[in-house]
Amino acid sequence: MGSASRSAWIVAASIGAVEALKDQMGVCRWNFVPRSVQNHAKTNIRSFSQAKKLTARSSVAVTKMRDESLKQSEKSMRRVMYLNCWGS
Repeated sequence: MGSASRSAWIVAASIGAVEALKDQMGVCRWNFVPRSVQNHAKTNIRSFSQAKKLTARSSVAVTKMRDESLKQSEKSMRRVMYLNCWGS
């Protein structure tokens, strides 16, 4: 084997090793970027339906708090009116 032939085999083996490592890691595949963006979105971003459910739940909670506050205010006003009219 000549020097040029030996160098060609070394280069070919090196390129093969690099390509094998790239395939194992998946970094240089054509769909790596879209796949990583999709995985990031799945793990870190809530879906629209979840956001809608949370918004609905929070609006129900706010409505309940308003209703309770309104009932408490009405009860207090009735007490004041009663005491004002009939005394204690």
